Amino acid sequence: MNIKTIIFDLGGVLIDWNPEYLYLDIFEGDRVKMNAFFEQVCTMDWNENQDAGYPLSKATEDRIALFPEYETLIKIYYGRWEEMLGEAITGSVQILKKLINDPKFRVVALTNWSAETFPVALKRFDFLHWFEGIVVSGTEKTRKPYPEIYQITLDRFNIAPSETLFIDDNLRNIKGAEAIGINGIHFSTPEKLIIDLNNFKIKL
Repeated sequence: MNIKTIIFDLGGVLIDWNPEYLYLDIFEGDRVKMNAFFEQVCTMDWNENQDAGYPLSKATEDRIALFPEYETLIKIYYGRWEEMLGEAITGSVQILKKLINDPKFRVVALTNWSAETFPVALKRFDFLHWFEGIVVSGTEKTRKPYPEIYQITLDRFNIAPSETLFIDDNLRNIKGAEAIGINGIHFSTPEKLIIDLNNFKIKL
């Protein structure tokens, strides 16, 4: 196996993102109420629809129409979205830097992210400008794990799936990549990533 291109996911691999950074304080530390809100109102499925290009303002209106009693809390989701962004995952960024500095590899990113909020991340995290390019789901109007977005990435950078390694913290997304022939690493920690890269004969 000769890996020539490495594709990084962003959220959960290089950038810490969690809605509870914002909402746990709003719910005064009550995780039961907060989790019920995420399970019933501002769900992950709902958020992922915006990752595929649905407008944030329309998504907010839609949710308020369904749950008018939660209007204020729903508006906060994208109104204060930046407060959900944590810090860079330092160990992963160090790995990224080593790979980018290695002439054997091309390094790109593929992220499920709203095109409307992604500029916030670009301003905050300098390392996002290190990549050869970034495929943003919200711009492409599709998202992982649908095969279209992996094919867009392969075509855009003229890369072969068998020579490509994809790193993502969501196993569903890894399986989506593997279904079209891309090699995958299911990310958990930077330390484990080093071991997994070594299994692909990639030594840091």
